[in-house]
Amino acid sequence: MKSISSISLMIMTVMLACGNSGSDRDVIADNSTTDASAPAITDYAATLPLDKIKLPAGFQIEVYAEVDNARSMALSPSGVLYVGNRDKDKVYAVKDTNGDFKADKKWVIASGLNMPNGVAFKDGNLYVAEISKITKYTGIESKLDNPPTPTVIADNYPTESHHGWKYIAFGPDGKLYVPVGAPCNICESKDEIYASITRLNADGSGREIFAKGVRNSVGFTWHPVTKELWFTDNGRDMLGDDKPSCELNVAAKKGMHFGYPYCHEGSIKDPEFGDKHACAEFTAPADKLGPHVAPLGLKFYTGNMFPAAYKNQIFVAEHGSWNRSKKIGYNVTLVKLQNNKVTEHEAFATGWLDDATQKEWGRPVDVLVMPDGSLLVSDDKANVIYRISYKK
Repeated sequence: MKSISSISLMIMTVMLACGNSGSDRDVIADNSTTDASAPAITDYAATLPLDKIKLPAGFQIEVYAEVDNARSMALSPSGVLYVGNRDKDKVYAVKDTNGDFKADKKWVIASGLNMPNGVAFKDGNLYVAEISKITKYTGIESKLDNPPTPTVIADNYPTESHHGWKYIAFGPDGKLYVPVGAPCNICESKDEIYASITRLNADGSGREIFAKGVRNSVGFTWHPVTKELWFTDNGRDMLGDDKPSCELNVAAKKGMHFGYPYCHEGSIKDPEFGDKHACAEFTAPADKLGPHVAPLGLKFYTGNMFPAAYKNQIFVAEHGSWNRSKKIGYNVTLVKLQNNKVTEHEAFATGWLDDATQKEWGRPVDVLVMPDGSLLVSDDKANVIYRISYKK
């Protein structure tokens, strides 16, 4: 850090003390220069073994940006990519300002937050989800060098950290969708907000439960034609290596129940709670993605860069198993649809896990389709965001 005069230091201290408190103080201190951005890619990116990633013919993968513990992503119309994290306390912004398809600037938007996994963007404003609250950064696009003090739009979500981190996104109806995971591996909660997906207005009002029986969803998206909500759900643990499967679900309307904690993957009765309800009472998954693969972010491919066969198909980031005797997941999976029904799924990008040594060097978290048709993939272990592109 460059040295500054004692007078400048006194002025800075007074400014910080008078106008801000808590984590906002750190944000302004970090962004008090004329240009507060930092390089988005360093020499570290070249050390990653990208040659291990296997993709279909014609596809290639590169590092788009380096972001510590990169989790959920949201893109603004101007091309600023906002990135949350779970194990850290910050929200970042990165941007490709020179058009070379790699981010060259990075900003810290906020720090000192409580698992700020979820980010969403609407009407010029950034929304950030922590464990128990959602905040809005008004007019963020023109304030990247000096982010505004956030406004709390909702602070009445549960405080449990177990499955408490959140993926958020605005739906076609203009409402902000916010999941609330079960506060346990398996339990029956008296408060119906647990194991649900909620939605609320952009100002925080009108919260309601949209879907029930959802153990832990950390990713959802909407079909580009039908506008139905598709979401991933992480299956329960401690039933063995091979069950239950993690799920891909479709919520065509409000009020559907997807089985947790009574029924898993549409047909497996829970040994503790399964006798209370029959599996037939609940909506079965659209696809069984595999046991303990931990599917998180997903997107329909709506771009024009990839071959036509990929149009309106689903890419799913699989974070990978944590307690299976042989690890599984650690992929980007392609889910194929026909007439809005899943026909099959297959690995699209693999290589973050060495099957022989059972050691992983990366863990996919979220996916995002860029305006040029390329696909971004965040990785909270390798601490980067990849760009997957296609060339004939």
